[in-house]
Amino acid sequence: MMNWIWYISYFLVLIGLAGYGFHRLTTLYLYLKHKDDTPRPLKEFEELPVITMQLPVFNEMHVVERLMGHIAALDYPKDKLQIQLLDDSTDDSTEICREQVERLKEQGFDAEYIHRSDRTGFKAGALENGTKFAKGDFLFILDADFAPSPSVLKDTIHYFTDPKVGMIQTRWGHLNREYNMLTRIQAMFLDGHLELEQTARNRSGRFFTFNGTGGMWRKSCIEDAGGWEHDTLTEDMDLSYRAQLKGWRFVFLKDIETPAELPVDMDGFKSQQHRWTKGSIQCCKKCLVDIWKSGYPLKCKLEATAHLTSNFAYLLLIVLCFLLYPKQQYYPQWEILDKYPWLEHFLNVPIFFFGSVSVALFYLMAQKALRPKQWYKEIFLLPFLLALGIGMSVNNAKAVLEALFNHQSGFVRTPKYGVGESGDQGAVKSSRYKTMKSLMPFLEVIFAIFFLVVVVSNLVDGKYLTAVLLAPFPLGFFYTSIPSLYRMMPIRSKDEDDAIVDDGK
Repeated sequence: MMNWIWYISYFLVLIGLAGYGFHRLTTLYLYLKHKDDTPRPLKEFEELPVITMQLPVFNEMHVVERLMGHIAALDYPKDKLQIQLLDDSTDDSTEICREQVERLKEQGFDAEYIHRSDRTGFKAGALENGTKFAKGDFLFILDADFAPSPSVLKDTIHYFTDPKVGMIQTRWGHLNREYNMLTRIQAMFLDGHLELEQTARNRSGRFFTFNGTGGMWRKSCIEDAGGWEHDTLTEDMDLSYRAQLKGWRFVFLKDIETPAELPVDMDGFKSQQHRWTKGSIQCCKKCLVDIWKSGYPLKCKLEATAHLTSNFAYLLLIVLCFLLYPKQQYYPQWEILDKYPWLEHFLNVPIFFFGSVSVALFYLMAQKALRPKQWYKEIFLLPFLLALGIGMSVNNAKAVLEALFNHQSGFVRTPKYGVGESGDQGAVKSSRYKTMKSLMPFLEVIFAIFFLVVVVSNLVDGKYLTAVLLAPFPLGFFYTSIPSLYRMMPIRSKDEDDAIVDDGK
């Protein structure tokens, strides 16, 4: 009986994971079907409206000056542009922000510095506070690590000539894609989401969401949806669903790129992923019932369900980790399988295709769409992309559980260092912005050692195909744990240890 329980549980988990893989294939189909359905504005404004640029900042001393330089270069009439620097900083960033705002004023911009000493609501609270003083009917939101093109406002504003359009989202680009292997893999992850998922959802008439930055809102849309709320860590996703449930239409402009800086170290990446994962599950709990009660078509409700529940795959992945070895050692005695062992592959092959091959195909197609002359260079990164997804399962499963059990945590900013493609480690090493240490890397390395033993035992037993298929597990867990463990070692200098700060405070 226990053999059957292990065996059935193993395949049920695999089928669950394969289901999310199948969803990626449906997304890919929708993308290919609608990728040429380029949105167009109804008309152009005869007179350009006033736009308020909202720039939420928290301890961003390395990137604020770069951001403000790009703001000063915007190709939009100064008398039609208001700039709000929404600063919640608790360090020397405040002085840099003030200086940058004064510099903009000297250049003739309507620039305002708004500082909060009370970070209630974190980023959502800062945006909510800034909107009270916004002069424009349209709000372009930009995080501190972004570098917008001069034409971004003129490229987007005319879509609001349609009174039903509530939000415009541009596609994120990457300022430091080639910085290291981690940034290259992150770029592939984000390209898949932004190029394929967002395009497919928006152009096929399904729900899609604001990405938190690099987009413009109609102020009346925000007000109609209930305003910024800060009971989740992904205020952008929360507001997006509430606004669309009110009947507002969104537009995704995949051909307008707004570049940003990717996290360059593993701890920063983990911090970002933890926040996004936890916030999405919080939104799932908050919005999913209302979505199913709405009058939207079934296809919209199913897509929203797949989107909001997708991070439960990390829980399934953790369960799979505990089932893999018992499944190999203990399996039910089934005479037909003993006589025809190849029959098991009728179940294994489809599951493997939907669970792994579909994911690789999905991200490779995004590279082919965005980098038609260079996409093949990313093929060798696919095993590392799959491995990183596995390695992040401990970190992200923890986020899912925290959201499910209402464990409250602050908005932990992902440290950015103002780096580009050069790979220079100077700014990273000298910065006092560091993510918090945690015990998660120790659990990750335990998983890594366990799966290394499983892979080696399969090699010893001559199960070479199984060993190859399991190889991403130890690779992924070692990849996510070793950089974090290295930062915790006592070989660091006293000055470095004194510089580590908790960015959630």
